[in-house]
Amino acid sequence: MEKRQHPPIDVTRKFVRIIEERHDGLMVFEFAIGEPELCVEMLLPRDAFEEFCRTNRVIRLEPAEAGAESRTDWDWNLREATQQRFRQQS
Repeated sequence: MEKRQHPPIDVTRKFVRIIEERHDGLMVFEFAIGEPELCVEMLLPRDAFEEFCRTNRVIRLEPAEAGAESRTDWDWNLREATQQRFRQQS
């Protein structure tokens, strides 16, 4: 069986995608290293977010389109799952 070679991940490339700027001043965003598709969701106050972006020299990505056709059953995030859970309990 032949083993596939994957290109190395460039850990110097860091990405941020803003999800929401909340009314309390907190920024909800996705942060990724190397590959924008593999990210963590973070929450920081606006000033700390801007400093985080400067320190990490991030590449800012466009916001994800709501209901984008490229989404699959595996495309979800904790924020969406939590919101869905609380909507069902109401």
